[in-house]
Amino acid sequence: MAADLPPQASGVTGGSAGGWSDRFEQGLHPAIERFNASIGFDIALLEEDLDGSVAHARMLGACGVIEPAEAERLVEGLEAIRAEAAQGRFNPGLADEDVHFAVERRLIELLGPLGKKLHTGRSRNDQVGTDVRLWLRRRIDAIDEALVRFERALLAQAEQHADTLIPGYTHLQRAQPLCLAHHLLAYVEMAERDRSRLADVRRRVDICPLGAAALAGTPVPIDRRHTAAALGFEAIYANSLDAVSDRDFAVEFMAAASLILVHLSRLSEEVILWASEEFAFVSLTDRCATGSSLMPQKKNPDVPELVRGKSGRVFGHLMGLLTMIKGLPLAYNKDFQEDKEALFDGVRTCLDCLEAMAILFEDGLGFRRERLEAAVEADFSNATDVADYLVARRVPFREAYQLVGGLVKGCLREGVLLRDLPLERWQALHPAFEADIFEAIAPRRVVEARRSEGGTGFDQVRQQLARARQRLDA
Repeated sequence: MAADLPPQASGVTGGSAGGWSDRFEQGLHPAIERFNASIGFDIALLEEDLDGSVAHARMLGACGVIEPAEAERLVEGLEAIRAEAAQGRFNPGLADEDVHFAVERRLIELLGPLGKKLHTGRSRNDQVGTDVRLWLRRRIDAIDEALVRFERALLAQAEQHADTLIPGYTHLQRAQPLCLAHHLLAYVEMAERDRSRLADVRRRVDICPLGAAALAGTPVPIDRRHTAAALGFEAIYANSLDAVSDRDFAVEFMAAASLILVHLSRLSEEVILWASEEFAFVSLTDRCATGSSLMPQKKNPDVPELVRGKSGRVFGHLMGLLTMIKGLPLAYNKDFQEDKEALFDGVRTCLDCLEAMAILFEDGLGFRRERLEAAVEADFSNATDVADYLVARRVPFREAYQLVGGLVKGCLREGVLLRDLPLERWQALHPAFEADIFEAIAPRRVVEARRSEGGTGFDQVRQQLARARQRLDA
């Protein structure tokens, strides 16, 4: 059967087995060649592969491993490949297997035997690790920018609604009235934690494995710190085995990305509820909503629904990465090829969702102030303030709590609100009540009274808005 196999590309070594040494007499079975190849997706690392190879070539020249003139010719060849790619003329295929072999093959075509010197002192194991870190480092910076845009969109809405009220919920039951800006600023705080986590992950992405070679280092007199500095890395891996087998940074990134999607999904769920007829707290603009193919009256909150759904993709990638590495012995294993599609899709999904939610709050919804004001007037979310009123008059809280609970039960039975009760009814409940109880339980007064640091009181919210604006404008 082996004689019936189609001929394989000669690859970068000139042998009959593609990219491998003359130990191999035959190329891969066509189905295994397809199964083994990653060129279909790791071509996304082309820029990073070229950057790493340029730094490596210059280091080889600086260390005297190759002649400086040879190093510059290698760099010129690599930049020629970059130009070809920009012009759409670099299109490696399945026979190239991966982006690293594709670049090296083309370099040999351009420079002849000199191109074969580029791989001196390195392996694809440390090469791919370097490429992925360079790629992810740039995307972390892009996600940070997207988070800032999202925060700005939320902050702009919050600044418009610094005196708008909204019902606050626990257990999805009316709890206490809130300042709407305070509610929105909670998500700004979540996004700030996301940025902090990403910055922390970035520190561990910013470590260079190049020069660890396959797993044990190299006898070639290279300078690892030279290439690390040229590529903008803060440090190098201290252990060559760890350098080629570490994918903690990928897991950490996906965990941070998962929390970003958790926060976006929570906000999405609230927007979906707010946009329903039952809540009617927001109206959706035509810019961020779709209709029904059957029901002409529908306006659907597709953006938050899609974000809520896409969160599962990122969570899945996190579990996939953890499962991939949990049983791997040192050092490099082919399993690591599976990190790239997870990272690529996780980054793309995170960026897409952040952009969509930023646009939604910039241009896709409007809060219905009158509906919100009416909502906080028509419930018992001021009941705690009745208890607080009594506490301020030296009634023990638990006693006040029980009195108000019984009062609410009576109001529910009678179909009236606390604001509808006459003063005589209040004073019959407890002599501490005076005429100012009606002012004390007015929703706006209830919110204003929450003056504790970080609370929803209007003065506190104005301070929170100022801090958020200063932080984003810094």
